[in-house]
Amino acid sequence: MTHSPPERISTGVPGLDEILHGGLIPERSYLVRGDPGTGKTILGMNYLTAGTEADETAMFVNLEESNDEIEQNAESLDVDLSGVHFLDLSPDSDVFVDEQSYDIFSPSEVEQEPLTTAITDRVESIDPDRVFIDPLTKLRHLTADTYHFRKQVIAFMRYLKEQSATILLTSENTPDSPDNDLQYMTDGTIQLERPEMGRIISVPKFRGSSIREGQHSMRIEPGGLAVYPELTPTGNDREFVAEPIPSGVTEIDDLLHGGIERGTVTVLSGPTGVGKTTAGTQFMKEAASRGERSVIYMFEESRETFMRRNRTIDIPVEAMIEQDSLMVEEVEPLDHSAMEFAREVRREVEENDTDIVMIDGLQGYKLSVRGENDQMLVRKLHTLSRYLKDMGVSVILVDEIQSVTGDFQATEAGISYLADNIVFLRHLEISGEMRKAIGVLKKRTSDFERTLREFRITDHGLEVGEPLTGLRGVLSGEPEWVESESVSNDG
Repeated sequence: MTHSPPERISTGVPGLDEILHGGLIPERSYLVRGDPGTGKTILGMNYLTAGTEADETAMFVNLEESNDEIEQNAESLDVDLSGVHFLDLSPDSDVFVDEQSYDIFSPSEVEQEPLTTAITDRVESIDPDRVFIDPLTKLRHLTADTYHFRKQVIAFMRYLKEQSATILLTSENTPDSPDNDLQYMTDGTIQLERPEMGRIISVPKFRGSSIREGQHSMRIEPGGLAVYPELTPTGNDREFVAEPIPSGVTEIDDLLHGGIERGTVTVLSGPTGVGKTTAGTQFMKEAASRGERSVIYMFEESRETFMRRNRTIDIPVEAMIEQDSLMVEEVEPLDHSAMEFAREVRREVEENDTDIVMIDGLQGYKLSVRGENDQMLVRKLHTLSRYLKDMGVSVILVDEIQSVTGDFQATEAGISYLADNIVFLRHLEISGEMRKAIGVLKKRTSDFERTLREFRITDHGLEVGEPLTGLRGVLSGEPEWVESESVSNDG
């Protein structure tokens, strides 16, 4: 007998809903943990406003900040709490004045009964669908000990569930807080963290259903929290024909036996100024003529420089952009985490049916994407590339090697294992003249031409010559013409 998945309600944060495979399970309780400033209250605001937008009744039980403070914070984030009911149980100045009464009675004896009455009266009067309590651990100060606190919380949770409410509550993540106890008493735990760079969200516990595990990127922005789930290739694939994608330059396509295949990863490798970006853009120019869309993410070169350079070499990028067959996105340094960038790429591919994605270049990617070490970034790049391949997207990775001449090096970033195809470009110094060459080092899906060809960037675009069969020693860094063939090949 098969069971349908439980109904879900939105958390108000689309990325978190994706991690939870749709959202929270109604009429259950969930704990939000994290240090001060990690965004727990903001998540609660998003949760409540998602309820009011769905015509549900939402109640904010504030035990720490006053209504005015909460509304000011919400306004600064452009979050509208006007439809939310409040039960303000935060302390005010009278607490300090009345502190002397605690000489005779304990805090629990003085405050617990009025507090319980205030909560139950408010719940019964508005009958909320969603309740957010911030922070529940404040109730610990109104009970005699941890045992009584746990007993009180369990009874409170049971009472709210009997009222058909879904409960989100926060805890103070301090050494003396009963935070661990709350994890066992609730149906799920959402963990917010703020490491040295960036913010992280994870869901270590979620009863009743599977979720997307791991640590996911998060940021606070206008509107509240934005969550960027870690990309997983599984289940994202779409049907496509693994056909060759030509560049439109006959000699390059001859080197590649027709072009690069759809749904593969191609690394364009070479030193600075050799023409890697131009070669990648040539594939996009040809794709535009077929009515396909491409996108370039520029990590090292400015968009303005890219546009200006292409005007001089007959690659009509401005017309391609106007026709919506090309998007050029300049990525600001340290503005994205790897997961945020992957999310942006995924949105571009799925919303615009993009066919080619070029990341230009990999060293800039590692420097610009914040919060990870090189090894982790390469791993996330592998996941992104795998996702794009499953979607039938052709991926072009531009990798700059440091040596202009000298011993041959395929890639600088340690990503050759990602590549289905490796196309390399080289500067050559022959008889006192600087020239360029292009060749193919690797092609998984078919055979390829194992020769070098001269490569030129002219006012009329790319020009690639006949195979340089008389040239020796290019990969060793000492190119020279073989005497018997130099006349026929040098022209």
